[in-house]
Amino acid sequence: MKGILTLVGLAALAAGLLFVGQGLGYVRWPASSFMINELVWVYYGGTIAVAGLIMIAFAQR
Repeated sequence: MKGILTLVGLAALAAGLLFVGQGLGYVRWPASSFMINELVWVYYGGTIAVAGLIMIAFAQR
């Protein structure tokens, strides 16, 4: 269970950081993404990344 929660947390962290990067316009992949330069995705991505960090921290306890 610990390993699965860590993997899910890492996936959520990676996805959240991707969302933040696209929302800020730093990550322009894929080029046709509707998330590029849209500030709302920074907030969604930040929330997902924090949730991933919480899962990782919980799994390590």
